Amino acid sequence: MPDSLDNYLPRPEDKKQYVRAMFDGVAKTYDFLNHFLTLGIDIYWRRRALRTINFRMNPRVLDLATGTGDIAIMAAGMGAQKIYGVDISEGMLAVGREKIRKRDLLEVIEMILGEGEKIPLADQSVDAATISFGIRNCEDIPLTLSEMARTLTPSGVVMVLEFSQPALPILKQLYGFYFTKVLPRLGSFFSKDKSAYSYLPASVMKFPSRDEFSQMLETAGFSNVRRFDMTFGIVTVYCGIKK
Repeated sequence: MPDSLDNYLPRPEDKKQYVRAMFDGVAKTYDFLNHFLTLGIDIYWRRRALRTINFRMNPRVLDLATGTGDIAIMAAGMGAQKIYGVDISEGMLAVGREKIRKRDLLEVIEMILGEGEKIPLADQSVDAATISFGIRNCEDIPLTLSEMARTLTPSGVVMVLEFSQPALPILKQLYGFYFTKVLPRLGSFFSKDKSAYSYLPASVMKFPSRDEFSQMLETAGFSNVRRFDMTFGIVTVYCGIKK
């Protein structure tokens, strides 16, 4: 990873406050930039990842790192009876609440300020737990996964959607160039926050490998852990069942 990107990674003890302030700062442009910088493919990624959950059972869903509520809103449309969207950024939650209000989903989706290391939900209170593009932002990833397991009913399902690095060398090079050179400049131009869109590639490059993260899920209390890539390995979906 280029040395310049290392400068945008906070110290471990500062990460929680850094992430909160960063997302508060980009909340108003977050949705636009998500769709713009991925050419809209992020919508497909989320919808495909959610298909790993059986919505015919009308599940109760925890959506951790919910941001502005995209996954929560999709889950409501797919049949979830109740969704708890938890996020560390009040700025992101405020944008999400307005989206939910406009869709008349206030009784279905509850947006809650909270952190992954101490999820503000009772034990065994949800049937599915999701986190999309947020697990790498958590201060303590193993603890966050354990907390997600705690909130799940027995045999509940976890789904994690996160950026990965393509395996093919040529794709990995192209991806690395876009992610480390182009994306930070575009992101900072539209959001006026250079650090946020330099932190993004830096945090992805530091994220555990697919095998390492799968092992983390097993250690946290999940069985039948499986994964699949999308869009040539740019993103990976991880799934598991609470033991």
